[in-house]
Amino acid sequence: MALYKFDGKQPLIGQDTYVSHLATVIGDVLIGDHCYIGHGAILRGDYGRIEIGDGTAVEEGVIIHAPPGDTCRIGEKVTIGHGAVIHGKYFGNFSVIGMGATISIWSEIGEQTIVAEGSVVKLKQIIPPKVVAAGNPAEIIREINTKDQEFWNWGKQLYIDLAKKYLDKGMEIVG
Repeated sequence: MALYKFDGKQPLIGQDTYVSHLATVIGDVLIGDHCYIGHGAILRGDYGRIEIGDGTAVEEGVIIHAPPGDTCRIGEKVTIGHGAVIHGKYFGNFSVIGMGATISIWSEIGEQTIVAEGSVVKLKQIIPPKVVAAGNPAEIIREINTKDQEFWNWGKQLYIDLAKKYLDKGMEIVG
């Protein structure tokens, strides 16, 4: 993993958290326990702080950058899909950010909220708890349901287990 001290601050990584050696984590970044930080993810805590709660998955190619002079707080068991761009202020526990979504500066995502793939949450936009939001700009399309919760509980555990497997088995260069 590439952990970098910047401006006197350095990343802190929780217990049983996997950070890929292909990920880049810079400066004021706090990552909780049992998290998965995927290959090619970039977490920039250079002019703001990033806090990631326990059991959160930051999948491959995700970019996270704190708002200037502020904190990007990502709750517990949040799923951030492949290639998402995260620049928001708050992400509630158990929320889901779909693949390729863009969450702009100082925006907020409520607990158990799903932001669909490819959606754009605009500057300072607030998406409330327990809804599905989609589009550009993102709009609420419905409330979450039991099937959503069951599926995402399964998906969140999948990444907690994957983090443990990477820690236990590691990767091996071939060829």
